[in-house]
Amino acid sequence: MNHSQSALGTEKIEVLMRAYALPCILSLLIGALYNIVDQIFIANATYLGSYGNAANTVVFPLTVVALALSVMIGDGCCAFLSIAFGSKQPRSAAVSVGNSIVVNTVLSLLLLATYLWLGDSILKMFGGAVNVRTFTFAKEYFSIITWGIPLYMFGQMMNPIIRADGSPRFAMMAAISGALINLVLDPIFIFAFHLGMAGAAMATILGQAVTCLLSFGYALRFQTIQLVAASFRLQKKIIFRTLKLGMTSFLAQISIVASMAVINRMAGKYSALDPVFSNPAYAQIPIAVIGIVMKFFQIVISIVIGMAAGCIQSLATIWEPTLMTGSDSFSTSFFLPKPWWESRRFASPSCFRVRLLGCLEAPTKASITRLSLCARFEYILA
Repeated sequence: MNHSQSALGTEKIEVLMRAYALPCILSLLIGALYNIVDQIFIANATYLGSYGNAANTVVFPLTVVALALSVMIGDGCCAFLSIAFGSKQPRSAAVSVGNSIVVNTVLSLLLLATYLWLGDSILKMFGGAVNVRTFTFAKEYFSIITWGIPLYMFGQMMNPIIRADGSPRFAMMAAISGALINLVLDPIFIFAFHLGMAGAAMATILGQAVTCLLSFGYALRFQTIQLVAASFRLQKKIIFRTLKLGMTSFLAQISIVASMAVINRMAGKYSALDPVFSNPAYAQIPIAVIGIVMKFFQIVISIVIGMAAGCIQSLATIWEPTLMTGSDSFSTSFFLPKPWWESRRFASPSCFRVRLLGCLEAPTKASITRLSLCARFEYILA
């Protein structure tokens, strides 16, 4: 176990939060900024305008689907790794990473095939058919951005795994590098080369490719994980637990997709009743406005998820889980000084132990993945 992993069990919680939560928040924010940066430059291109913004809004939830799948796998593997490190099960950690890479690759290729096969129908379902020009721009942008789905999903999936391996700064820099490439190429392709929506899509793919390559390079030299051929052999139990641990991250992202699908359809339906927006020349404006608002909402979601995910490494390594026995229960203890009011009123032990008991419950009708904790206070004689 390297210095980063040993520090997880000894360093103060506030220090770990700064070291892990902040890079996690920045990484997720940067992932969300890809589409936002595209929209900023598209909006300022006079030959694209509100049509381009509306087209970008239509495609945005389709990229969030890829993000939801990748963070489900990545965050789930991140949690599994932290628990495995805490229980000193390096083989389980390696198998989780190998299986996550395989599952992520399969899902990304399936999503790519789905988008290529049903692209036009999906765009119409998300409100892309408000007028001909918006649909043309959306189809142009989507047809190119789709080919970057495997690159995007691999980079997003590896980001939390790299953090769990003890390299939060590298994870953050990999995400920043791709975002900077996109930020530099967007104005060049859109304003200098007049490539329009295709230029914005190409800039995004190139940025995602940089993040993917950096993440792939790191995967070849993990600090605490040793990947071997056996690590990539699928194990149902490992996959199930990894996906279960990442389910909450998936639901947080996929909720945006569901809400935007409904809102875009409603905007197209009810704006047609307005005397101004019923005109095909202006029908795209409500969707363009909705897209701007929803992308700022995505920023808030990224901050919240980043704070939660950044706590995983700080907490999971102090648990003692029974990962391979069919139970996700855990238990941990720590000592606190005797409460000051007891010392003044009557004699009592000089310290007491707080014992946390918890269980990662299986999905039920009432909850998808719930972490239940209870505390038991045990007096320890000095």
